Amino acid sequence: MRSTSMPIALAAVLLASGCGATGGGEEEEQRRAAVATSVPDARLTLVADEDPVASAASTSRALFDTADVVVLARSGDPAGSLLAASAAVGLGVPLLVEPADGAAADALTAELDRLGTTTVLAVGDAEGGTSDEDAGGTDREVVAVPAAAESVAAVTGLDLGEVQETDDGQAPAAVAALDPGDPVALQPPGDAPDPAGDVGTLPAVDRAEPLEGTLVMATGDAGSLAGIATARAAGARVQLTGGVTDPRGSADLVALLGEEEPDAVVALGAGFGAEEGLDWKLETAATGTQLPGGGQLLFPGHFLVALYGHPGSGALGVLGEQDVAGAVERAQAHAAPYEPLVTDAAVVPAFEIIATVASEFAGPDGNYSTEVPAEDLRPWVEAAGQAGIYVVLDLQPGRTDFVAQAELYRSLLELPHVGLALDPEWRLAPNQVHLTQIGSVGIDEVNRVVTWLADLTRAAALPQKLLVLHQFQVRMIPERERLDTSREEVAVMVHADGQGGQGDKQATWSTLRQTAPDAVAWGWKNFYDEDAPMLSPEETIAQVSPRPQLISYQ
Repeated sequence: MRSTSMPIALAAVLLASGCGATGGGEEEEQRRAAVATSVPDARLTLVADEDPVASAASTSRALFDTADVVVLARSGDPAGSLLAASAAVGLGVPLLVEPADGAAADALTAELDRLGTTTVLAVGDAEGGTSDEDAGGTDREVVAVPAAAESVAAVTGLDLGEVQETDDGQAPAAVAALDPGDPVALQPPGDAPDPAGDVGTLPAVDRAEPLEGTLVMATGDAGSLAGIATARAAGARVQLTGGVTDPRGSADLVALLGEEEPDAVVALGAGFGAEEGLDWKLETAATGTQLPGGGQLLFPGHFLVALYGHPGSGALGVLGEQDVAGAVERAQAHAAPYEPLVTDAAVVPAFEIIATVASEFAGPDGNYSTEVPAEDLRPWVEAAGQAGIYVVLDLQPGRTDFVAQAELYRSLLELPHVGLALDPEWRLAPNQVHLTQIGSVGIDEVNRVVTWLADLTRAAALPQKLLVLHQFQVRMIPERERLDTSREEVAVMVHADGQGGQGDKQATWSTLRQTAPDAVAWGWKNFYDEDAPMLSPEETIAQVSPRPQLISYQ
């Protein structure tokens, strides 16, 4: 059941209404208007109407219980909509929208009736919203004013301050930033209409208690402008996502959710309607945990530059050529040259740590793989996290399977900055040995890893995890077209590991991309000793197309 917040009078924002003299010389009693708000019952309320009329009504319905006064703008009237937003936020009442073509507006009429509205402030081109017949015979007063700041200030009694010019692209952010206690007049650039003469006054509005525990996350599409104003009028916090519909993709939203822990969230924007799993994505974002580089989604917002190898062994890659502190500095130094080259993503240094090392000996378990204890790797993993470095744990499983080995590192993979890599070159069949045959892995086994890693990520409400598939021959992952890319908890990447001359490497790159499934990211490896020559950062960005999301060094 909704718990209604009782209206309270706030003297600092009460409107001055006109007072006339009675025949006996006494002051006419001031008209007053009541407004009531309440926190939505559900943790998540979806307002995904594409029609701006319906979107405005739905937002009002989510946040307001009653409103004797509402503000009205006409769809497609920028000047009227902006000043109407200023008025609605200043008054503390909903902003509704009437159709641009004068067509019947069932959603508008129904919302005015539900709110019990008796007075409508129609701004700009708005005419009042409903005819007497549509209004069901109610005696609803319409006060119409032009889209002129002086007229809106006069009819509302609000001190709107200086006019703030706002173009279409800035309008959602400008409305979201409106302060109910200190409203400003928003209008498009250019000349404003002339103010009207005597436009009358509205009743004095007793603002409702602000919904400080409610957060509205809004894509900022044009159709949600009135909803943003209504949210600010109700005292709710509005956070724009920059068009992102997955809450994990906005670093600002993740930070806000983690800091404020809102009682309820309203998702405002047509795009949210197509976002599958919005509920669990919101709960993940609400942890406030961020990836190195910000947010909870890896791509396209991140560009990783990794050192590959095994701690304590320079023979297995550059990562192990120095201690952990030296590796942190070296990873940062490798990433730095890419920062001026990659301006549309956060450049993030990374470690790719070989966690299970292919062995020429069967070992006690007979699997030709040496599994390094997770606790031995933890100092490297934790030092990386503290330095803002992403970590990928690489598996070379020999004759065992990838899921069994991944399970050994669950405790590390439960950290938010740790992903996983599968190295099929070192996945042996029962009678194979390393360096005699090049290994391969069936797609069903790969998909089991996808499921295992995605389930772990969802259960722990972790940021999206990277799953790297190393490959330099098509036969290493046959039937790759069946790769499961449906789990949004995981970003799956194909990493081209070819070495040698740049012509051969480009040929490998092209061949691997010919059978690429949809929705995979791409990685490229630069070899210090085996490439002829190794590409510089500038050459890597210029010559490897399309641009990879991970560059690793071995």
